[in-house]
Amino acid sequence: MPPVQPMLAKSVKGIPDPAKHGGLSFEPKWDGFRCIVFRDGDEVELASRNTKPLTRYFPEVVAAVKEQLPTRCVLDGELFVALGDRLEFETLQERIHPAASRVNLLAEQTPAGFVAFDLLALGDESYVDRPFAERRAALAKALAGLDGPCYLTRTTEDPEVAEQWFSRFEGAGLDGVVAKPLGATYQQNARTMLKIKHERTADCVVAGMREHKTSTRERPLLGSLLLGLYTEDGLQHVGVSASFTEKRRAELWAELQPLVVPIEEHPWGRWAEFLTANPDRVPGTQSRWSQGKDLSFTPLRPDLVVEVAYDHMEGRRFRHTAQFRRWRTDRDPESCGYDQLEEVVSYDLGRILGASTGSTTDQENP
Repeated sequence: MPPVQPMLAKSVKGIPDPAKHGGLSFEPKWDGFRCIVFRDGDEVELASRNTKPLTRYFPEVVAAVKEQLPTRCVLDGELFVALGDRLEFETLQERIHPAASRVNLLAEQTPAGFVAFDLLALGDESYVDRPFAERRAALAKALAGLDGPCYLTRTTEDPEVAEQWFSRFEGAGLDGVVAKPLGATYQQNARTMLKIKHERTADCVVAGMREHKTSTRERPLLGSLLLGLYTEDGLQHVGVSASFTEKRRAELWAELQPLVVPIEEHPWGRWAEFLTANPDRVPGTQSRWSQGKDLSFTPLRPDLVVEVAYDHMEGRRFRHTAQFRRWRTDRDPESCGYDQLEEVVSYDLGRILGASTGSTTDQENP
């Protein structure tokens, strides 16, 4: 019964050696909302990673669960929205809306799917204390033949196939690869799994800064750097970098003061007029995700260039917070554009979901 906290993963560099972990099962890392599905007959509950209810936002998934999944089960998986051949996380975020009429409209216009990747209970049996190898075998048997909108994720025990997935599947919007020890039980809120995510670097213009939530008048602290890249239309907001020690936060706040300029003199000065969120997610604007947080920023003269690490893009922005690597005093800010970003080769999401009926080790058709 809910609440159940999902098992988590810790980041590792590169595809791990199965022999060092007593055997591993690899699977694609889906870029959506983590979701625990509870079904008991006509009663269905969808719970988020932090155990909050998602059921009302995805009526089409509830209907699919009733039609496609076992009568009594608890499954761990991911909610996603696909547009064409790619997962679209921003479109998935839009599905969380307070108005029932809007929820129903979006359920028709941008329907979500559910991909299952672990089994917690089936019928009267709990599987959380069983090794993953047993859980996966039972899950594959129970969910054999699914063709959407509910799916079973594909898996492989071959690290070479996992390496191919890591390289190819990003083109369909996936987030990397997850490795699960074959002998591990399901441990709530424990980082038992391993995740391998993409990391790239980019040189960005530092165009602003925000104060840290613990900053005080007596001891101001940097919270994050606002990053920009140039296009023909000027300096565009591309994301933030925020990984600093408390000591370094204080130092950076002081070091950057000479670059502070009035908003009217800043390339993003026009954004001061925005009061609500917009497609470019400009700094200082609110959305249903900001929950009243102060998103104002201190504009900085765009003279500094910083190298940051990022995993992948979501539209014109970094999908997650970028990691500070080093200052690039040798770079001209105007030379920092989108053309430096690696272009991911596209990949058909349907090919990934279409092979979801069991374990896959076919290297000729990964």
